[in-house]
Amino acid sequence: MRIDLHCHSTASDGTDTPAELVRHAAAAGLDVVALTDHDTTRGYAEAIAALPEGLTLVTGAELSCRIDGISMHMLAYLFDPEEPDLLAERELVRDDRVPRAQGMVTKLNALGVPVVWEQVERIAAGGSVGRPHVASALVELGVVPTVGDAFTEEWLADGGRAFVAKHETDPFEAIRLIKGAGGVAVFAHPAAAKRGRTVPESAIAKMAAAGLDGIEVDHMDHDADARARLRGLAKELGLLVTGSSDYHGSRKSVSLGEYTTDPEVYGEIIRRATGAFPVPGTGGA
Repeated sequence: MRIDLHCHSTASDGTDTPAELVRHAAAAGLDVVALTDHDTTRGYAEAIAALPEGLTLVTGAELSCRIDGISMHMLAYLFDPEEPDLLAERELVRDDRVPRAQGMVTKLNALGVPVVWEQVERIAAGGSVGRPHVASALVELGVVPTVGDAFTEEWLADGGRAFVAKHETDPFEAIRLIKGAGGVAVFAHPAAAKRGRTVPESAIAKMAAAGLDGIEVDHMDHDADARARLRGLAKELGLLVTGSSDYHGSRKSVSLGEYTTDPEVYGEIIRRATGAFPVPGTGGA
């Protein structure tokens, strides 16, 4: 089985629609794909309706969190999307995304960059707006060559000249909410140092004690040393080890299925989840 447990669609900052995502996942030879858009479940219905036969969909979300001033992401799998407490927190985070992005536009204008809000809105195309959409606007304007080049201190990285903070959930609260909604909590790309400061291992140990289920180890932003260190930490803390592409369509260079999760780990995630079940494809639209 080939299992990719971290992918994005146009419901947040990917460039594939949910329907395109599942079709591309099947074409890439995947058996299981997870839809984990940022702070939203809005892509579920379209993905399920288009799900090809032979492909299973894991519903999820990537929640925006912050601990001790460090931004981090928590992957939530197979939770009940209508559970009121987690739903309210997702809406709080998502609602703060628009004024945050507008604030970044204002800062960029002050730096002499002629980006306008309408441009960012067009790029987001109704999705959960975020920094990648602002970064794409900078690419369109020729300010930076790639989206990744916008995530520096010169522009949009944490603490950068055009950075604006948004509401982010405390990770311990995120774990509590995910588990309360019957889901499984996995810390996304914990050693992605090029994104900014990373969470210390001591904090990950505290998260494990609070109910964290796993950490994402095999990821494009982790080099071999980081993966080895994280595998050792996961073994020490009794955490599941996942791997995934963090696919964003054409917004990133990584391909679907470039990194995958062991079938036994996937089985354990299903066993632990009580909020939802994986959806088998029946042919799609």
